[in-house]
Amino acid sequence: MHEAETLNLEQMESFLRASEAMRFEGETRQQVYPWMERVLCQQQYHQQGRAARGLVRRYVGKMTGLSRAQVTRLIARYGRCGRIEVAPYRRHRFPQRYTRADVELLALVDEAHENLSGPATRRILQREYQLYGKPEYARLATISVAHLYNLRRQPRYRERRLCYVKTRPSAVPSANGARPMPKAGPVFCASIPCIRATRRAERKACTTSMPSMKSRNGRSWPPRRTLAKPGWNPCWRP
Repeated sequence: MHEAETLNLEQMESFLRASEAMRFEGETRQQVYPWMERVLCQQQYHQQGRAARGLVRRYVGKMTGLSRAQVTRLIARYGRCGRIEVAPYRRHRFPQRYTRADVELLALVDEAHENLSGPATRRILQREYQLYGKPEYARLATISVAHLYNLRRQPRYRERRLCYVKTRPSAVPSANGARPMPKAGPVFCASIPCIRATRRAERKACTTSMPSMKSRNGRSWPPRRTLAKPGWNPCWRP
């Protein structure tokens, strides 16, 4: 791209026809913008006709890889200022109130008092400046509790103040919840068929018959289908 700005209009048109299947792209804006400025200045862009300006526009877009809209914006900037420069990036940043020394001082205070709560630490910082007159606590004396916790999360604070906490015992009981019994023998659970047979035998042993009683309508009570056999009841009388 160092000699490409010296081409005339006929050479530019021949280059565009021969490189239709090719694609070019500039590396950085610091290289593309000065080269584009030299091309526009060499070809006297604003003094050319409409067809010549369109040819230069297509040639610049082909060599730089920029879009048509971006080439139009850069040409308009060249027409206003006569130059195409990279605009410096200005990121909006709030002014930093608490310095690195303040973060380290806060870490020293927490280390001396074993990491108290935010309101208690803030009160200590105020007393250090207002009561004892230490100038290094001037900014920390006006800090809010919320921002105090923000300073504690900064990497510099964590590098200066390392707090180790012992592992606390768990209050979760054991799996079975009972103390092991080493002298007890093995415990066997009865199978389901054995349990059912035992319950049937218990029901048969508890079954008793009642003497039949005739009501006024001539029916017996209880019904005959619920009466047990006479031989099963030792208290039954014929």
